[in-house]
Amino acid sequence: MYPHTDHQRDKPILDVRNLSVRYNGRNALEDITFHLHVGERVAVVGPNGAGKSTLFKVVAGVLLPNAGEVNVSGSRPLSHSCIAYVPQRTQVDWNFPVNVSDVVMMGRSAKLGPLGWPKKRDWELVRHALETVELVRLSKRQISELSGGQQQRMFIARALAQEAELMLMDEPLTGLDTPSQEGLLDLLDTLRAQNVTVMVATHDLEQAARHFDRIMLLNHRLVAFGEPDEVLHTDNLMQAYGGRLRPVDGQNILNVDDCCDEGEHAH
Repeated sequence: MYPHTDHQRDKPILDVRNLSVRYNGRNALEDITFHLHVGERVAVVGPNGAGKSTLFKVVAGVLLPNAGEVNVSGSRPLSHSCIAYVPQRTQVDWNFPVNVSDVVMMGRSAKLGPLGWPKKRDWELVRHALETVELVRLSKRQISELSGGQQQRMFIARALAQEAELMLMDEPLTGLDTPSQEGLLDLLDTLRAQNVTVMVATHDLEQAARHFDRIMLLNHRLVAFGEPDEVLHTDNLMQAYGGRLRPVDGQNILNVDDCCDEGEHAH
């Protein structure tokens, strides 16, 4: 991983302070404050419409907040090419006529400029990224022909080609079978080894507890943020989810009766 020269290494990789976003007179996010450490893996959980997608879009610099600020290694998101945002798969036009290699090369676009052409090093980075996610044999495959797990691997490859240091993944595990989910979680270990900081929005609380360093429990406001055993207790979960909870095998961790197919739409 090549460090970005505009980063202040004494600053958090992500520092969010008093962030608020309003849609149509309603609060999507209200007074959110937190920071992340380099290489950390954070699960963002909460009910549909809680503001998870909105948070990711603001951090990525594609949506402006009404109040507060976001800093990535000491400066605003729009000044960085190190942030990779992976939207929900339902928001992607999978019939767009590009192949896997084309999409991964899009990760190099900020380095190429508006009229730049890929050079040898760009193609080398694309090839290495495809090798890392085990998609080299599918590099010329049209993206609609990929499975859900392969589509997510392609986006991780794009982030690797981009030399991303902060990756935001919005519901990447939703709709995938168990082997595909486990394969993606293994890839997150690869990203950690490269000091990539990862935020993943998910509805699976048990999976969040097993695979992530810290959990952010969100419902427009920051309900709790910390290690899984600090966050996933009944009081916090009731505050975030209300009556949409059911116990699992008598354990303290609770699963959520909350539809996750429709996504968050504008929130």
